[in-house]
Order: sequence, then structure tokens, then C-alpha cells
Amino acid sequence: MKTHRAPFMKAGKHAFALALAPLCLVSEATLALTTIREDQTIDASVALDSYQVLTGATLTANGAATQQIQLRAGSALGFSAGSMIATGDALLVGSGAVARVTGSTIVSEGRGIAAARTGEVGSTVELVGSTVTGRQGGAAVASNSRLSLSDSLLRGDGAGSFGVRMFNGQLDALSSQIIGAQQGILVNADAAVAGQAAINLQNTLVEGQAGAAIVVAGSAAAPASAKINVGNGSRLVGSDGTLLEVRNASSADMTVDNAHLVGNVNVEDGSSATLTLNNRSSLTGHLDGVSSLSIKDQSTWIMTQDASVGDLALNDGNVQFGQPDAYHRLTVENLSGSGTFVMHADFSTGQTDFLDVTGQATGNHSLLIGSSGKDPEAENQLHVVHAASGDATFSLLNGRVDLGAFSYGLVQRGEDWFLDGSRKVISPGTQSALALFNAAPTVWYGELASLRSRMGELRLQGGQPGAWVRAYGNKFDVAASSGVAYKQVQQGMSFGADAPLPIGDGQWLVGALAGYSRSDLDLSQGTSGDVDSYYLGLYTTWLDKQSGYYFDGVVKLNRFENDAKVALSDGDQAKGDYSNMGVGASAEFGRHIALDNGYFIEPYTQWSVARFEGKDYTLDNGLQAKGDAVHSVLGKLGSTLGRNIDLGEARVIQPYVRAAYAHEFINNNQVKVNGHRFDNDLSGSRAELGVGVAVSMAERLQVHADFDYSAGEHIDQPWGVNLGLRYSW
Repeated sequence: MKTHRAPFMKAGKHAFALALAPLCLVSEATLALTTIREDQTIDASVALDSYQVLTGATLTANGAATQQIQLRAGSALGFSAGSMIATGDALLVGSGAVARVTGSTIVSEGRGIAAARTGEVGSTVELVGSTVTGRQGGAAVASNSRLSLSDSLLRGDGAGSFGVRMFNGQLDALSSQIIGAQQGILVNADAAVAGQAAINLQNTLVEGQAGAAIVVAGSAAAPASAKINVGNGSRLVGSDGTLLEVRNASSADMTVDNAHLVGNVNVEDGSSATLTLNNRSSLTGHLDGVSSLSIKDQSTWIMTQDASVGDLALNDGNVQFGQPDAYHRLTVENLSGSGTFVMHADFSTGQTDFLDVTGQATGNHSLLIGSSGKDPEAENQLHVVHAASGDATFSLLNGRVDLGAFSYGLVQRGEDWFLDGSRKVISPGTQSALALFNAAPTVWYGELASLRSRMGELRLQGGQPGAWVRAYGNKFDVAASSGVAYKQVQQGMSFGADAPLPIGDGQWLVGALAGYSRSDLDLSQGTSGDVDSYYLGLYTTWLDKQSGYYFDGVVKLNRFENDAKVALSDGDQAKGDYSNMGVGASAEFGRHIALDNGYFIEPYTQWSVARFEGKDYTLDNGLQAKGDAVHSVLGKLGSTLGRNIDLGEARVIQPYVRAAYAHEFINNNQVKVNGHRFDNDLSGSRAELGVGVAVSMAERLQVHADFDYSAGEHIDQPWGVNLGLRYSW
């Protein structure tokens, strides 16, 4: 191996005066260098020195500490687990040369790395797990040169310095940081080599501590151009809030892929920029002078002030007009594709976000306008979209905008779209309030059905006292004609015990009961409610065995815990809850008429009255609901036909079928929502049909099953199931 120590000449005086247009790659100082003419390996044992590696030679440094290293054209460097400290530029890489730096530290008073070119031949530098700090800048990359970073930090820490300065070269960064005291990345023009700078960032931070994260700036004579990909969690941070700045007749094409950026894009007059958001990306900031914006794959641009863009293309993308308390105007030359505009409007003040398409609008677009629990002060119209030409269609996402007690629609008039306060239906919040106040009677009667079956058991066993338990379930379909349409599914359990009452002829029984039920209300489109009911009661029955006449009476006290979950038109959810009490009584009078062969018929009439406490409550979006006390008066006329089949040994099977006509008399239970009055109405008639079987398994043990169905004007019961077990004393 031969080495040669020679003076390092100033730029322009030596064949190694390589241009990093317009920057000079070589140091302005004259240094003594150790020349590497053939492959050589150094380690920590060598003295601190500077090196130049000539064409065809490779310098391998393992754990070495060096000063400046220069790679001539076609040479190579492998530098690992070492340090490089230089008073000028630290690592200078000539055309066709390749440098790989792994697990090392580079510190420079000039630039940490300079990847140069000669003619159109560039160089290659790869950093892995390394840190580079330069007073003038972290790295400079010439046209047709490439700098690759992986798990590395590249920093310019002097006043006005850059993290990376590049021309028509390539920068690839993976899981790294690029930080400049001025700009993070500065792209300049190279008048001598045509092309475009390529920047690919993956899970990487680029920060400009006294300027923009990325600046693309050339001149009128030599415009700069850059293609930028910001992917997989990468971040751009500018001290002045600017992510990308394009000026001096330059151009930039930036794609954001699976990343979330906060900051602005500023494009100077005479320059141009296109922006694409892909793969669920988001950009929160102002766009100034962007000629083309494409938003795809559920990505979102969140505006922070009024803005204008040239062409806006949406493909399952979203534009959000800031926050609910601020209103913005977006001006677009041409609109295409299909996407969603997230907007806000205030009927009470007339303020609204506004989309203005000055050229052609095509495609199908949705408006998601923010909901509110408060009512507008006036039912006026709000102008939200204007399109000068084209066949674009606009519609409300979810078909409505929920504002207080009502939901509003969108209407088109010529080239304009309006949120129309005169076209309204009751809102989901109002529906939930009506349904919860409406549900108490059906909850109460569903619980009562299990006790009525208990009375039938007593007659089967001749009025023997005992203890019992029942599980039951019911489904009710309530029609919109009642005030609000919903489906109610109830599940519950009752238990109790009874004993003889020693009065009169001794045929009286009195008992106590307790239970719990849960009712789930489904109002469709994601709005729901639930009612937890806890109850205590007393009951009595009287049976005259000789005549067959009987009387059943029940008094029941309930506590209801009610919860509402309201799906709003803008995708949010409102919640509210309240508790109230209810009390009711039921009396049934009928006669058991024995027929031949064990058959019997029981005509009966039943009358029930109930009152449920009114209550005020507020949803967490501000909607206020006030329910008056709910009343119910229900009368029934029906008959049961059955047969007692004696199996001997105290075993009896009693199948039966029951039919009844029922009528609810109360039709004006009132609910107020934000001061608007609504009527809940379960009044009207319905037909009921039931089948069941009671079985005495032994002298003291009986089981029971009952199945019910009903259909009426406002309410249907597609099914009801009642299963019970009784033990007699």
C-alpha cells in the first residue's frame, strides 16, 4: 500500500474542484491529506488524520476517528462505529463515488456531507444509525446524486443553516430526523442539469427551526422543481407554521400518504404546486396558491381560514371547514369526483361555511353539516354551495341536519344549494325523548302479564298459596302515528309469594311481588334508549269454587332509570338520562265455567290505570326535554278456552287459548322539546291472542308457559313469552 501526503488545493486549482452547483464541494482551507491509492483498512489505532481516496480505491474504517475524508470519482468508503470531526466540510463524495456510514458520528464546521457530481454523474451516500451535524448544513446533495438515511439524524446547527440542501438529486429518509436551523430541506435549481429533485420521507421528521420545513426556491432563469412524498407517519414542522414553501418561479408536487400534517402550504405568485392526500392522511392548515388538490382514500384537509385552490378532485376524500365556532369560505376553480364537505351553519345568526365553485363542478358530493341540540331562532334559509356550471350533485350526508327539536333538509335552486329551515321533521333527539316517555306504559303492562299468568295458576290449583318465579320477554312495535316509531324489546324476571287471607269465606289469597326488567328501544339510524325498571307490588285473588266467579287485583310501584343515546346527523352522539316513578293498579273480574270432559271457558274483563311521573332532562348537546305525567287507562274484554287433562297422581295439564279486545283511552300525553309541544298517543284498540299451558308436575310443583301476540292501531306485539315455576305450600 502506498500513501502520499499532499496539499489540498483551493477550488479551481485542482482536478478535484467538483461543482455542487452553485456550491463548491471542496474546502476553502488548504489541508494536508493522506492519499489512499488502493484498498486500505484503518481502525481506532490510527492517528487522527484527513484522507483522500483516489479513483478505484476503497477506504474501510472500523472504529476509527478521523478528520475530513474526500472520495474522488469512482472511489468508495465504508465507515462504521467511528467519528469524523472536521473544521471544514467533513465528508466530500465525488462523482461515481459511494460512501456508507454506519453507527457513526460526523461533526463539521462546514457541511457534514457533500454528495457532488461531475457533469451528469452524481454520487451516493448512505447513512445508517448515524448522526451528522454541520455548522453550515447537515448535507448538500448535487443533481443526480443520492443521499439515503435510515435511523439517522441529519442537522444543520449554525445560523441560517439547512438540514439538507439539494438540487436535482434524490433524498430517501426512513425513521430519521432532518433538522435545519433555518430550513429543514432546501431545494435549489441546477441550470446545468435538467431534472427534478426527488424526496421520499418514511416515518421521518423534517423541521425548519427558523423557517419552513421544506423550501423549493430557484429563480426566473432557473426554476427549481421537486417531487415530494411524505409517507407513513412522517412529520413536517416549520417554525413559522409553513410545511412547504414554493417561490421564485419554482414548482413542487407533494404527496402525503398515511401521514398527518399540521401547517401551511404557501405558493408564491408565478410558482406552482400540486398536493395529493392519500391513504387516510390529514392536513390541517392553510393552502395558499395551490393549483391542484387531490384528496383520496378517506383523507381529510382541515381548513383553518378562507382559502382558494385551482382544481379540487375528491375520491372518497373530505374537506373540513375548520371548527364549529368559525366559518370559512372555500373558492375552487373546478370540482370533480366524489367526497364530503364537513361544514357548519348557525340559523340564529345566518353564519355558515360556504363552497364557491367558480368554474365547472362535476361528480356527487355530500355535505356533513354540524348538528346542535339548540333550535334556530328563525327558520330562514342558509346558502351553503354555489356552482357556476356543471352537473354536480350535492346532498346531505345522512339525509338531514339535526338542529334542536327538528331536522332540516337541503334544496337546490338553480346553481345554488340552501339549507332550508322550512322543510323539517322531528330530530333523533326529539324521537328519543318521545320514545322514552312513551315506553313506560308498555314496560308496566309487559311486567303485569307475568302476574296475570300467576293468577291462572292459582285457579288451576284451587287457590293454593305458594312461592313463584317467572322469566318473560316481550317485543313491541310502536307506529309513527303514536308520535314516534320505535321497536322495544323487554326482558325481565318477577318473583313473589302468597298466603290465605282469613276473611269472608276464606277464598282470598294475598301476595307480594318484586322484579326487574330491561327494555331496549331501537329508533333506527343508530339512535337508541334503554329503560331499567325495578318494581314492588301487592296482589290479591278471590275465587268462588261453587259459582266459578273470580277477582284478581294488583297494585304495583315502579322506579324507571332511562338512558338515551342519540346518533346525530354529523356522526356525533348525544346522551342523556333521567329517573322517574310510576304506580298503577289492575282489576280483573271473570268466571270459570266448567264444561264436559275437562273443558272450561273463562270470560273476563280487565281494567288498568297507571300514572308515570313527568320529568325534565337535557341531552349533553343542549337539547331540553320535558315530559308531562303519562297516564294510561286500559280496558279489556276477552275469554279463555282451555281444558284440564288429569294424568293422575296430582298431575294436571292445562292447555288454553285466549282472545281479547283491548282499548287504550288516553290520547294526549304531552312532551315538550326545546319548548315545542308533541303528543304521545298509544290510544286506540287492539286485538290480543295468547296460547299457553300450565302443568302440575306434582302435588306442590307447577310450571307454566305463555305466548302472546297483539295487533292494533298504534302498537303491535309480535311476540311475548312468559315462563314460570311455582311451588305450593
